[in-house]
Amino acid sequence: MRWIHTILFMTVASSACGAPPNVLFIAVDDLRPELGCYGRSVHSPNIDQLAREGTLFERAYVQCALCMPSRVSVLTGRRPDTTGVVDFSVRFRDILSDVVTLPQHFRHHGYHAAAFGKIFHNNDPVSWSEPLWKSNRAQYHTEFGKQVLKWIGEDHRRLTYVWDLGDGITKTKRPGGLPWEHPDVPDNALKDGHIADAAISRMKELSHEPFFLAVGFHKPHLPFIAPKKYFDLYDRDRIPPATNSYPPRDTPKFATYNWNDLRHYYGIPDVGPVSEDQARDLKHAYYACVSYTDAQVGRLLQALDANGLSDNTIVVLWGDHGWQLGEHGMWDKHSNFETSTHAPLILRVPGRKSGRTNALVEFVDIYPTLCELCGLQAPDGLEGHSLGPLIEDPGLPWKAAAFSQFRRVIPGYGKVGRGMGYSMRTDDYRFTEWQVPGTSFRAYELYDHRSDPDENINLAVSAKYEDEVTELLKRLKAGWKAALP
Repeated sequence: MRWIHTILFMTVASSACGAPPNVLFIAVDDLRPELGCYGRSVHSPNIDQLAREGTLFERAYVQCALCMPSRVSVLTGRRPDTTGVVDFSVRFRDILSDVVTLPQHFRHHGYHAAAFGKIFHNNDPVSWSEPLWKSNRAQYHTEFGKQVLKWIGEDHRRLTYVWDLGDGITKTKRPGGLPWEHPDVPDNALKDGHIADAAISRMKELSHEPFFLAVGFHKPHLPFIAPKKYFDLYDRDRIPPATNSYPPRDTPKFATYNWNDLRHYYGIPDVGPVSEDQARDLKHAYYACVSYTDAQVGRLLQALDANGLSDNTIVVLWGDHGWQLGEHGMWDKHSNFETSTHAPLILRVPGRKSGRTNALVEFVDIYPTLCELCGLQAPDGLEGHSLGPLIEDPGLPWKAAAFSQFRRVIPGYGKVGRGMGYSMRTDDYRFTEWQVPGTSFRAYELYDHRSDPDENINLAVSAKYEDEVTELLKRLKAGWKAALP
């Protein structure tokens, strides 16, 4: 049946305006499914409207909850063990020098591929038809925010933080400024509004040729900075804190993370939890940044309408991974938990009906999906599965599991102890195996999403669940190919 779906989509996608469909490819940094369309109390009217007009994937999972490997997987259509990118230490061209990226593939098929803002973590010039456009807007805009940066620059004792990761492994990072700020400025005084301005201008210029227009917004990535009007959308005191601000029971300590990316910001404690006031401030600021980015998404969609492009442009919006807002005591991504690996994915295809699907899908599926929707032959080597049939029928039986992974230092194994946690999300469970290559080390996590959707109790240590662990380990070892529909 799949070939029937393929022909159907190729025909429909190309016939609406008698030309190949354009692609508006919207990437959002650190965006978890904290959106109105996902049932959250967040002001996101533009993304919600996009979801109503397209297909919302309720259970979409990234391949790694870290921006560089996650984006590489999306843009190459390959999983981290294939790209070799599991952190920031390797670039994908060092491993796959001749790989054809998603925008590069469209460029090779007559599309003009242009990028604005953050798409790859490290830019890949050969992917684009023109140089990447980056905003030069300053980060901080309040007098206090600027003063803090001045203090940091003058305080030579605080030039770097040194974090002890265990077993003699350390990491250094320069201290940051304020963790959040709400300047009373127009949207385009900040980077994401500036990016939207530039992308809209270029969209108009490209309106007479097929384009692959990639727009990458930085917020809600730290620091949480948005114009004051977006903070004013919320009553900070009515935003509830996480209900599970503690590590999961019986889970290996290394499965959680010390959220060092937040700790180096001004006023955040070097050790221990944030205060209740800080937790509310951070969550409020995250919500404000989501609403700010939502407004920029709305501007892009309005520009499609204004230029007569909506009827022939496929829109895909995705967050590169989730983000913990205090869950399990963490304020970051950097884990295999649901809050890190679950991210929003929305696809709007002209002429196709809208809907929601509860199917398990993966971000590595985006590349083959866009190829199918635009009538392009997908290149060999892709490790995803086109979501085209799900857009036609959201209730189709689909993948049996989604796969993620995260690298972590495992105590007791020294500098070679760069362990890997391989995680599998099924309909009912999240199962993770931790291992250190070249050793016999193994540790397991098992969460039953039917009774414990917040992943608070690790059942893998219980003899009662020995059979489930054995069966799920077998399925994890069988890998993604065995989970295909």
